[in-house]
Amino acid sequence: MKVTFFKTFIAACMLSSTSVVAQDFELTFQSVDPAGNPNFAIQQAWTERVKLMSGGRLSIELLPVGSVVEYNETQDAVGNGILDGHITDVSYFSGKDPAFGLIANPIGAWAAPDEMFRFINYGGGYELMNALEGPYGLHFIGATTTGLEGFVSKRPLDGVDDLKGLKVRAPEGLIQEVFAAAGAVPVNLPYSEVYTALDKGVIDAADSTVFSTNHQQGLHKVAEHPVYPGFHSMPLVEVSMNLDKWNALPSDLQEILTVSVRDFAQDAVAILSMNDLKTYAEATADPNITVHNWSAEERAKFRRIAMDQWAKVAARSDNAQNVYETLTSYLDSQGMLK
Repeated sequence: MKVTFFKTFIAACMLSSTSVVAQDFELTFQSVDPAGNPNFAIQQAWTERVKLMSGGRLSIELLPVGSVVEYNETQDAVGNGILDGHITDVSYFSGKDPAFGLIANPIGAWAAPDEMFRFINYGGGYELMNALEGPYGLHFIGATTTGLEGFVSKRPLDGVDDLKGLKVRAPEGLIQEVFAAAGAVPVNLPYSEVYTALDKGVIDAADSTVFSTNHQQGLHKVAEHPVYPGFHSMPLVEVSMNLDKWNALPSDLQEILTVSVRDFAQDAVAILSMNDLKTYAEATADPNITVHNWSAEERAKFRRIAMDQWAKVAARSDNAQNVYETLTSYLDSQGMLK
């Protein structure tokens, strides 16, 4: 009798354990990018890899921008469980805390994606992001980026002085303030409205995305004076999810997500960089497009303007001050503040 009970108990435990291991998790993420955009295709490839790496136990449905909520509402939607996660530019939440704008796009800090990734993964950025997002009910899984973005303009731009009076689309937060300090007139528009706004003259230029994607979306047809390589922006694109749902995941699936995002980041940078180089060759062969490349001196001028704004943003909240101190300490330790 006792033996039978013991065998039954062991069998039940094994069945329970197997059920936990084999449990499926289905998540819904919303992207900041539209379907058909190269960024969205790279993100979809990431979701497929996650499913493969997890043996099918974890699947992510990726929705294009605006599918459930607007592009700047995903943080609330994820925190409240309306969405399970998002892939988006952290700058969009600067209105909640200026710290988001400072960590999302510290203009002038990064000259290459690897510099940003080292700070995020090993220099304190990961901990900063989770400290910022935890109170909103999110867990920061990891960072990716488009790389150094191109800049589209209807007017010739060869340096900082040419920015004066320029009506430029720029995301919320620090980047708008940097452009304003440089004499431009920032305009807040979603990415989806950039083409129409340029075509109708609502704006003269746009901080949009990388050169190749801008070209594919037809922006160089209505803004024939792009600047490449870009001088202004390399956004922190976060992959984050609902904190409670993160905590409910087994540790191995958490690790799969964390590691896969780092791989995804390298894919995004490599693929978009290759696209940029190919597209640059095509654009320079088009007599209707004039590509401008700022000199090192003009890039340094813009960086000095940007760095002056860091401290001003830092003074606006305790979180922003913490980001500022962590960021500048890291940059100083790496000899990157010069």
